[in-house]
Amino acid sequence: MKTRKLLATFVLLLVVLFTGCKKDEYLGKVGVCPVVGSTIPSKGASGVPLNQVVSATFNEKMNSATINQSSFTLKGASLVAGTITYNGVIASFTPSSPLTPNTTYTGTVKTMAKDLMGNALQEDFVWTFSTDLSPTVISTDPANAATGVLLSKTITASFSVPMDPLSITGTTYTIKQGTTNVAGVVTYSGSMASFTPSVALTPNTVYTGTISTGAKNATGTPLSSDYVWTFSTGALPSVISTNPLNSASGVVLDKIVTATFNVPMDPLTLTATSFTLKQGSTLVPGAVSYIGNTASFSPSINLLPGLVYTATITTGAKSPVGIPMASDYVWTFSSGSAPTVTVTDPINLATCVVLNKQVSASFSAAMDPLTITASTFTLKQGSTSIAGTVSYTGTTATFSPAVDLITGLVYTGTITTGAKSNAANVPLAANYVWTFTTGSAPTVTSTNPLNLAAGIALNKTVTANFSMAMDPLTISGTTFTVKQGLTSVAGAVSYTGTTATFNPTSDFVAGTIYTATITTGAKSNVANIPLASYYVWSFTTLNPQNPPNSPIYTSIFGAFGGNAGITNQGLNTVINNGSLGTTAASTLVTGFHDGTTADVYTETPLNKGLVSGRIYTAPPAPGDAVSAAIAANALLAAQVAYNSISPASKPGGTDPGAGELGGLTLAPGIYMSASGTFNISNGNLTLDAQGDPNAEWIFQTAAGLTVGIAGPAGARSVILTNGALAKNVYWYVGSAATINGAGGGIMTGTIIANSGVTFSTAGNAVQTVLNGRAISLVASVTMVNTTINVPLP
Repeated sequence: MKTRKLLATFVLLLVVLFTGCKKDEYLGKVGVCPVVGSTIPSKGASGVPLNQVVSATFNEKMNSATINQSSFTLKGASLVAGTITYNGVIASFTPSSPLTPNTTYTGTVKTMAKDLMGNALQEDFVWTFSTDLSPTVISTDPANAATGVLLSKTITASFSVPMDPLSITGTTYTIKQGTTNVAGVVTYSGSMASFTPSVALTPNTVYTGTISTGAKNATGTPLSSDYVWTFSTGALPSVISTNPLNSASGVVLDKIVTATFNVPMDPLTLTATSFTLKQGSTLVPGAVSYIGNTASFSPSINLLPGLVYTATITTGAKSPVGIPMASDYVWTFSSGSAPTVTVTDPINLATCVVLNKQVSASFSAAMDPLTITASTFTLKQGSTSIAGTVSYTGTTATFSPAVDLITGLVYTGTITTGAKSNAANVPLAANYVWTFTTGSAPTVTSTNPLNLAAGIALNKTVTANFSMAMDPLTISGTTFTVKQGLTSVAGAVSYTGTTATFNPTSDFVAGTIYTATITTGAKSNVANIPLASYYVWSFTTLNPQNPPNSPIYTSIFGAFGGNAGITNQGLNTVINNGSLGTTAASTLVTGFHDGTTADVYTETPLNKGLVSGRIYTAPPAPGDAVSAAIAANALLAAQVAYNSISPASKPGGTDPGAGELGGLTLAPGIYMSASGTFNISNGNLTLDAQGDPNAEWIFQTAAGLTVGIAGPAGARSVILTNGALAKNVYWYVGSAATINGAGGGIMTGTIIANSGVTFSTAGNAVQTVLNGRAISLVASVTMVNTTINVPLP
């Protein structure tokens, strides 16, 4: 048994010796198979440097004689030439030249490689790896074909991978202008190379940047080819236009001076230092701004007229790329001259100026019509502005007053410096002021017959004397008339000296009231100024049957305040075609002036009333014995008239609305309040004459009459229709009458009240109207902004 075992072992040993390295199942390893345990680069490696030494490491020492060009090869597109060395257990392949970038290589250790015992690799060892990619330039600043590049630009190039700083130099990174190298310093950081020129670049010039293949990445891989790009620097800036133009004249005084450039500019270089404006050697203060391609100089104050100014843009103004202008840009212009007022109409200090005068001023130059307004052309009387409209034509401005001027007053015309010339917008150097005085208005100083005269001869020639010479052409049958009621009396008008004469064609009618009128069409001879208002007076022809207290004495009055006076409050009270009267002293008539004599009865700045006729009172002046007598006769006549329309004289009156007349339409007749008072509050009262011009209404109330209600819309009116006349409406009031206390409304008829008549309330500005008369027997008549239109007899 033992012999058999020894024999088997011996046989196995022989097999191992003849067949190579084999494992002994009983004795362990008697021979080791050589194998490649690792490689550099490793199998499948990528990004391998181009100067890589390729090696293979064995598991045991090898026979160096078997490690050679035949047993250890490297192949890319073709076999790679190189040197093979062996040391220890490592075989190394050193390529004769750098590997090719971005290439896959195959390394092979063949079975002819053997260990020291002659054991060979059991099979070829093969592996692959790939070399590094070539680096690339991924961006530049400036970019390729960039324009308008800063002259101080540091030029950069960014790579796809980190580079070997030692390969980024002035040799591998160059900037040229044409064929000339630009001097500069090259630096490298991160993955960016920078070229900083030693001096500023030249404007409006093309430059070429080049990164050569000498630039390598950190593993030594160069660019696959030179990287070349171009860029151009910015153009030289210049001023291409200005406003105003060079040598411009008549420039507006509020001008903003501008300069436009051929290229965009750096706003920070356009300042009050680089953009200046001077008048002579004096700097004009102002602010500089820049937008688009235009710089603007805005003076802090307006330019002065008629002067030469010099604007300058210095070489301190630069484009965004730092390029200055080649030289300072200078231009000049002159401002417009100030216009003047050459003539006015009326001229300064003129007198006797007509009241309808249109005031004008002519200028030395055409003016801007938008500056000729009611603000720049004014007319004042003292400190009071005159309302009017302003127009402008040619070189003349005209002020047209809204109403005629007032006689005998000084007026001041002013053209302010707000008036400016049209071309240069230059104002007057100073306000132009002049004055003139209007002519005095003529007045009628006396008449024959006197106003309210009675017992006048039937063949009387009527005359009127004026305060001054009149224009004969304005004294005619149109401006001087005599009427009986509404009927004009035929006659001839003549004028001599200061007296106008009306000579009737035939005698007057006995016992008849006539009314003579001089209208405002009658004008003075010098200033063509009309009477301030119509002059009206009445007289009665001879008729022995008329007693002194006849109602004819009340027909001339618009208001009569019995023995207690008359009061006005407001600026708009007027008695048209009539007079005022009271048997009281003149001091009890307040707030009125006589339109015939111009006498004033206690007027204040807030209380002024015009009486177109006369004011009759007892003394003191302007009351006198004559006017007191007329007033006394009128009061007697008023009492007679009062009694004539009383229920005793006119019985049978009805009360259609239980004391309320508002909203009713009444036919002619007599109406008496059953309760003792009449109100017009529920609406207006309408009186229908039904076509009869002689239709008559008499309203009787034992106590009061109240027209209107409280509130701004409380006014009520008495309306006449179908031929009804105000002279045929009468109101008998036992106590007092109150007419539209809230202001407004139109009352109609002759009101005869025992204890006073009141129109509106103090403070009301809305006009209250009476078409008729307001007569009180024992109390005053009070008016607030009231118009009384006295009907003709």
